[in-house]
Amino acid sequence: ISTGGPNALREVFKDIDPNMKQPILVVQHMPAGFTEEFAASLDNLCPLKVTEAKDGEQIVNSHVYIAPGGYHMVVEQRALGRFIKLTQDQPRNGHRPSVDMLFESVAAIYKNHALGVIMTGMGKDGAAQLAEMRKQGAWTLGQDQASSIVYGMPKVGFEMGGVQKQVALKEMAGAINQLAREH
Repeated sequence: ISTGGPNALREVFKDIDPNMKQPILVVQHMPAGFTEEFAASLDNLCPLKVTEAKDGEQIVNSHVYIAPGGYHMVVEQRALGRFIKLTQDQPRNGHRPSVDMLFESVAAIYKNHALGVIMTGMGKDGAAQLAEMRKQGAWTLGQDQASSIVYGMPKVGFEMGGVQKQVALKEMAGAINQLAREH
């Protein structure tokens, strides 16, 4: 998520199912220094725990992790479980954090046990690797044009075949909750 993202995430997270078992990893294009406070503000309205992700942190269920500004966030599989790895590798699609980096690692590790969501934002970040997630059997959602502040990232994701279903912002939490319950 990018342009228009903070308000869109507030809309989604206020209605997330408090009984959701799965972890949620979020890339919001935001500069360093803002994401910790943003995560804290989301934590005040989301029924799940929301924090800024930390390097080497184990991914646990019922927890939302926000990628820190200036760092790519990827998932690593280790002997004791799945962990967050933060890097300052070169920007991808002009962004760091880049959602393509996250989706690439999710596709490789979670395969068909994942849900990828691409929402409002300029450009194409996330589109290619959302398509890869779908090829691996993951469910994928994209925010629809009418409810997007900028219909860039979801549009390119849809055009590349990565978006399985387009969803209005007001219905996004319900769609995520339903898929989480069913899978």
